[in-house]
Amino acid sequence: MTGFVSLSAIRRRFEKAFLAVNRPIWRRLPARVRALHALQAYGRWLHSMVSRNADRDMYLGTLFLRNRPALELMRRLAAEKPPGSTMRIAVLGCSVGVEVYSILWTFRRARPDLTVVVEAVDISPEVLAIAEEGAYGPEISELVHESIFERLTEAELREMFDCEGAGLRRVKPWLREGITWRLGDAGDPGLVEELGPQDLVVANNFLCHMDAPSAERCLRNFAQLASPDGYLCVSGVDLNVRTKVALDLGWEPVPELMAEIHDGDPLVRADWPWHWWGLEPLDRSRPDWPVRYASVFQIGR
Repeated sequence: MTGFVSLSAIRRRFEKAFLAVNRPIWRRLPARVRALHALQAYGRWLHSMVSRNADRDMYLGTLFLRNRPALELMRRLAAEKPPGSTMRIAVLGCSVGVEVYSILWTFRRARPDLTVVVEAVDISPEVLAIAEEGAYGPEISELVHESIFERLTEAELREMFDCEGAGLRRVKPWLREGITWRLGDAGDPGLVEELGPQDLVVANNFLCHMDAPSAERCLRNFAQLASPDGYLCVSGVDLNVRTKVALDLGWEPVPELMAEIHDGDPLVRADWPWHWWGLEPLDRSRPDWPVRYASVFQIGR
């Protein structure tokens, strides 16, 4: 029948119009008003509407040392390893390699005695080529829509990179050792067998770009990579999805630095509730808050 409009299409149009009206009103509210419990609940409702109507696609935005509290917790986890031992890390959705090098910089400065072995996985051969090259210039910042060095101090820039002119910085050789760059899909069941058990699985800032069923299937799959008593670090994911899977599978949230990690990336916090990747404020009045707001879990067997 020509001219037929489904109820879902009507609802989508109404919700988009409703959001368009509410967005400027929300932004004019003082921060102290937006922080009120009732307004936070309203914000979560708005964000659920934003997420339901979003045309999600992958976004390459990234920064070196993006979430310092998360890196600090990883450093503390590495401190548990015996002297001279090996730590195996899988970084999924590694993109152009910025997070991989940030993690290695953190570990190798703190524990030079460890042998750190990294499996870096991404579904895009183009970004993997950039990551493996480890050379970042103005065109890379343009690609990822960020100034990827903006959170680094001058001392950190000198420690991590060699300058090669024309704004090009190349990751130093001591940070490029021990990495295997792999083309792969984090949702592929074969990946678990291919990589083997990992002490730490890092899967940040890509699940939020999937619809909820796909993100849940992917999360359940790669969580199997964690070795017995290994750790999973997963942020940049719809909180309802992560909470459901964590509770279903009995993951133990790591409470250390939980609030600091949750607020550790001001960009995603500032984008709530108006972007699907935005991250809601931590709300300790929720009965599930210790699981909902944890970004790091110990995966028992």
